[in-house]
Amino acid sequence: MGRWEVPVAMTIAGVDSGGGAGIAADLKTFAALGVHGTLAVTALTAQNTYSVAGVHEVPPEFVELQIKAVWEDMGIDAAKTGMLSSSPIVRAVARAVKSFGFPLVVDPVMVAKSGARLLAEEAIESLKRELLPLARVLTPNKYEAEILSGITIGRVEDAEEAARAIARELGVESVVVKGGHIESGDRVVDVVYVGGSVKRVETERVAGCTHGTGCSFSAAIAANLAKGLPVLDSIVEARNFILTAISRSYRVGRGSCPVNPTAYLELDAELYRAQRALAGTLERMTSEPLARRLAAVIPEVQSNMVYSVPRRLARGVADVVGVPGRIVRYADKVAAFGYPQPGASSHVARLVLEAMKYDPSIRSAMNIKYNEELVEAAKRLGMSAAVVDRREEPEEVRRVEGASLPWMVKRAVEQCGRVPDVLADLGDVGKEPLIRVFGKTPDEVLDKILKLMRGRL
Repeated sequence: MGRWEVPVAMTIAGVDSGGGAGIAADLKTFAALGVHGTLAVTALTAQNTYSVAGVHEVPPEFVELQIKAVWEDMGIDAAKTGMLSSSPIVRAVARAVKSFGFPLVVDPVMVAKSGARLLAEEAIESLKRELLPLARVLTPNKYEAEILSGITIGRVEDAEEAARAIARELGVESVVVKGGHIESGDRVVDVVYVGGSVKRVETERVAGCTHGTGCSFSAAIAANLAKGLPVLDSIVEARNFILTAISRSYRVGRGSCPVNPTAYLELDAELYRAQRALAGTLERMTSEPLARRLAAVIPEVQSNMVYSVPRRLARGVADVVGVPGRIVRYADKVAAFGYPQPGASSHVARLVLEAMKYDPSIRSAMNIKYNEELVEAAKRLGMSAAVVDRREEPEEVRRVEGASLPWMVKRAVEQCGRVPDVLADLGDVGKEPLIRVFGKTPDEVLDKILKLMRGRL
């Protein structure tokens, strides 16, 4: 770490006008990981999620000047390269690295996901000869590793051989052959050559958008190096970071949608906001006079109220905040035991996650005691209400663990044309009849419940 309050990292790469890869992805990654991001633009691309319409190179001497300007003012604790485009730019970057001596991560970007070439054929030799010997870490994917090593990679063992060959023949200190394109079942196996030996870094294979994955991964390594982490730790932490960026990605555009580096920050922030919002509603609910009034709608199984993070970030019950000790009837009052926590509810949380598939704005719900008068009140008050009879649940649904709740929400949406305000479940053998009230926020759910109670005949 350098002289400032935060480390300084640099991306030396191209601009993706679609915002998914290149410098855009790198700067998001730097910000998410708490380093100050600087940049040296090598090329401008007219690019979207499915094509590269054009490339405009920055003069090599100006690329070098950008690096020099940042170095002379802030210093550079670590840098990464992405799209370098041509031999003159590769040589300009190599001169700067030799002059200033900062740790360098090289992402040998050669071809975009759309198939467009981002490094000229003749520049590959310049990359090998002039830049790679200066790299602290090299991060090729399967296809780039094959080009750099001359070894065909079909299995993880081939990737290990390629990593050794690249380190030995091209003088790279550490090599990560990324495993995303290598067949290894439901696991992704990155092969890491570091400290003279080969290691495997295994992670689960997650679903999500992948445009900009390599950019964000190499940027995360550079950020970790800038913070003073050892090489292997920097790589492992970067892999964990990119799993979040992929699994919490969002769809935008008609082609290969981008990873979401800011999810690393967003998820914790949204969980904290959800906790605060739900805690505020619980304080309302458990204060007089509401605490006595609401005791009448607490069912035998007790209640829970939940609040999910936004749909783009929500992947399971751990992303939904609930009340650990539930909401109970205690001495003729409502009481909530425990501060709202992620994953504290299973049943109501899964209902909200299912409802968000139909309407992402519906992020909160509470289960209350079934009362036909409440259902009728909802209809009189202009609220949407669905009544689902579990006895109609198909046998093939009953046999599948966890399939009942999706079936119930689907039936409710079919009845109302949208996620209803009120979902009445008539119960079944061993299943207490319940009403679930849905809303955008916990306060809205509580207001709807109070409205139903006032509207009873």
